[in-house]
Amino acid sequence: MRMCRAEWKKIHQAQEQQESKEENSKLLAGGWRGGGAHGGGHRTTGNGGTGVIHGLLSWQSIDGFLSERVGERWNTMAIIVWILLGSSVAIYSFYSMTRETSRRRQETLANMCDERARMLQDQFVASMNHVRALTVLVSTFHLEMEPSALYQDVFAAYTARTAFERPLMSGVAYAQRVLHRDREEFERQQGWSIRHMHTKEAQAPQEEYAPTIFSQQTVSYLISLDMMSGQHDRENILRARESGKGALTTPFRLLDSSHLGVVFTFAVYSRDLPPAATPQQRTEATVGYLGGAFDVESLVENLLRQLAGNLAIIVNVYDTTNESFPVLMYGTGSNGYHISELDFGDPDRKHELHCGFSDDPKLPYTAIRTSFGIFVIIILVGHILFAAISRIKKVEEDCREMEELKGRAEAADVAKSQFLATVSHEIRTPMNGVLGMLQMLMDTDLDATQKDYAQTAQASGKALITLINEVLDQAKIESGRLELETVPFHIRTVLDSVLSLFSAKTQAKGIELAVFVSERIPEVVIGDPGRFQQIITNLVSNSVKFTENGHIFVCVHLAQEIDVLTHRLSAYKKIGEDPAINNYNLSNTLSGSEAADTRNNWESFKILHDIGSDELFSESDGKGRTARLTDVVKLAVSVEDTGIGIPLPAQHRVFTPFMQADSSTSRTYGGTGIGLSISRCLIELMGGEIRFISRPGIGSTFSFTALFKVGQAGADGDGDLLRGARLPTHFKGMKALVLDGNPVRSLVTKYHLQRFGIEVDSITSSKVALSMLNGMDGFPTEGCSVKDGIDMVLIEKDAWGPGTGILFPSQVRVGLFPRGPFLQSKGLLKMILLATSLTAEETQKAKAAGFAETVILKPLRASMLAVCLQLALGFCNRREHLREPLKTSSPLSNVLSGKSILVVDDNIVNRRVAAGALKKYGANVICTDSGKSAISMLRQPHNFNACFMDVQMPEMDGFEATRQIRAAELANMDCTSNGGETLATKNRWHVPILAMTADVIQATHEECLRCGMDGYVSKPFEEEQLYKALAPFFEESLVR
Repeated sequence: MRMCRAEWKKIHQAQEQQESKEENSKLLAGGWRGGGAHGGGHRTTGNGGTGVIHGLLSWQSIDGFLSERVGERWNTMAIIVWILLGSSVAIYSFYSMTRETSRRRQETLANMCDERARMLQDQFVASMNHVRALTVLVSTFHLEMEPSALYQDVFAAYTARTAFERPLMSGVAYAQRVLHRDREEFERQQGWSIRHMHTKEAQAPQEEYAPTIFSQQTVSYLISLDMMSGQHDRENILRARESGKGALTTPFRLLDSSHLGVVFTFAVYSRDLPPAATPQQRTEATVGYLGGAFDVESLVENLLRQLAGNLAIIVNVYDTTNESFPVLMYGTGSNGYHISELDFGDPDRKHELHCGFSDDPKLPYTAIRTSFGIFVIIILVGHILFAAISRIKKVEEDCREMEELKGRAEAADVAKSQFLATVSHEIRTPMNGVLGMLQMLMDTDLDATQKDYAQTAQASGKALITLINEVLDQAKIESGRLELETVPFHIRTVLDSVLSLFSAKTQAKGIELAVFVSERIPEVVIGDPGRFQQIITNLVSNSVKFTENGHIFVCVHLAQEIDVLTHRLSAYKKIGEDPAINNYNLSNTLSGSEAADTRNNWESFKILHDIGSDELFSESDGKGRTARLTDVVKLAVSVEDTGIGIPLPAQHRVFTPFMQADSSTSRTYGGTGIGLSISRCLIELMGGEIRFISRPGIGSTFSFTALFKVGQAGADGDGDLLRGARLPTHFKGMKALVLDGNPVRSLVTKYHLQRFGIEVDSITSSKVALSMLNGMDGFPTEGCSVKDGIDMVLIEKDAWGPGTGILFPSQVRVGLFPRGPFLQSKGLLKMILLATSLTAEETQKAKAAGFAETVILKPLRASMLAVCLQLALGFCNRREHLREPLKTSSPLSNVLSGKSILVVDDNIVNRRVAAGALKKYGANVICTDSGKSAISMLRQPHNFNACFMDVQMPEMDGFEATRQIRAAELANMDCTSNGGETLATKNRWHVPILAMTADVIQATHEECLRCGMDGYVSKPFEEEQLYKALAPFFEESLVR
């Protein structure tokens, strides 16, 4: 919201008054306190009332001061509590992170310790399994074979070659069980005496012996030594043979080594024993012992070397069979932080692996930094809060002042809006009478001078109404109160309405006006049809205003299509090798005149036709065609003209309100220069942008984009634009041939015909057209859908030059070309002339050529084209459409002829104007001056086809009257529905009610729809406006 200098001055004065009031309050408070001590008598003198007031002001100041001090103290306490709380959070974070770091350290140690224990245990078990396998070797080749096939050399060689399977063992040996009675014979066979393990002397007599007879080369010193002479080995041998399982010794110093180790022993039996054999049976069956020595220190060292990592840990291995006195097998003996169990395969012995980190834990720098950071953040947040609270107090004071100023500004804005509405209503009401009476005056017999005066007055009045509308729109935009509708509508129907508005002007100038909509555009979109039409109308109006010859071409494509086209054109210009671009003809446009933008050239249309869906939608956001077409569609609209163009120095200010290209433009062509500014604002509200290309002396092309939601195709809504979009279906399947040497113009004609379901082919060559129609051979038929017969031929008046289309029928021999399915039952081939305008001479030539009743004046649009084709092909009764040959009647006459219309208005001038405007086009008009009388006249049954209802009337306004009429209609429908009446029959109870008012701000279209009205017509009336409002209700029955 803009503020003028006076408003800012008021704000500044209000701030100064507030500051002065605060200073006076403090001074009064100080004076009261001072008066209590020194000046009390002085204050009681003079005017007593003034002293009381000063005292009250002083107490108020003191109260405000104390409240402020209390508030500051509470704020300080809150900040202190916040800092203490933040410090607690920081300390808690430090200890939490430290505990978490310690927990992770312990978890890492546990994982490392468990991993080492598991590997040590797995390797130990693997070695024991290989020792057990050696018992099978001894049993097979030494005990079961006679003589024995196993000797020391063979055993030593085999164990040496298989040592890789026992990486943890220092060596293996086999000791044979020898009873004392067999000692002498055994020593004789072996050639040596049994020796004591430690003294190496001959063993003293014992009950039995266990001398080593086979050994691995690494422990060859065990040969002839009695294994039962050692205490640890003897206990191990006895346990192994009685249990039938492997047995481990307690840790001891290995022979010829300073390392601690253990010996694992398996008993070798002479026969297979049952699973439940007794110790006595096992002892009797024992023939020897196979044992292996494990060097624990070397084993663990190798394991730690393999698992060396970034974290160094201390490892201790204990034999905990005796829990009171555990034996340290490896390590320094320091206590570990984690203990892992070891299972070496002997259930009678227990072992543990104790682990700990070799380094002390480092300081928790992360925890320190984090907690310190939290503390700093708490301090900063406390400071910010303190500053924010102080600032908020200041802002609250400013806000209170601004709220007051805002209220004043809003009140002024409302007053301005009300003023604009009132001025608009007060100006439009008399202007409605002026313009209406001028129109009625011009319909009377006037001489040339009188008619010129009346036309000049009417044009000036219309210019004034246009200026009022534009100023009101600009005011809405500046105040931010302009909102867009969201309703479903047909884009093609909106564009047809725009063509209807300018058809008379373009025909008078001889300008080609046409619309083309891409087939990829959805049938129904959701948006604001009124504002979309306003944009197109503004752009086309400018083009009509500044164009004297050539064409005005409105094209609608998907924005993706234009992006791909622009990309291809840029690529072709770079390489210069594409035949279509090398043959590019800038004059190959709608009218043959050169245009400022080349994208509406015939070659561009061919490129757009060749674009595939995959290429088209790959240029978007990658969601694919289906996702895009079911959500939002971005339209690219261009309005091309061949007018005077915009001078280069003025192009930068074309969108500035109330600015023209130069000072002479407004005087020469009229206008206020506000239309483009309003259009740009509307386009931006629709999520798009507008740009233009203009070349002085060549023309201008304005293009813009807009976003719409995609509606449901074929939807039957109640909106005007949905009803008006219904097209006749009886043309579907017909075949038509378009003869026009201009391919762009021919494409536009095909677009309009294909909307009715007509199969269309076009020929640009006159020779080919004559050859085909005269049944001659040699004309191309490939890709021609009408080669089997046609129902109609549409010829452009200037197909191959000025007036050449008029003379074309005289060169055709009728009846030689095959007739289409429609003509097979209707008669001769129909030739229809398409013309932008006709001179008197051309009119006579057209009559002579047989075009007396088959002429269609452009611009082409669906409703007019349907009526003309129906008349030309005999679908309608010509008596209902009597007219002079080659003279087209007003579309509004076709709509209103014979219709009964009720006009409701309290102003007699407005009633006369409305009745005169409607009667002019053949309507039967009845007028009334109040809403109550309108209710009684529209009570069923009645014969009215429509009603024009004024909004502002005494006693009962138009909104309330419409509500009561609609309520009565619903009551009648409910009564008839009990009798089985169908929905189609019930529709006859609904009479169209159109609002008419001069208040274009308050009586909006939405308000009319809410109360049950079907449309909206603003005063003063115009033919185009009436046609747009009534066509959706009456034209449908005509088309069908």
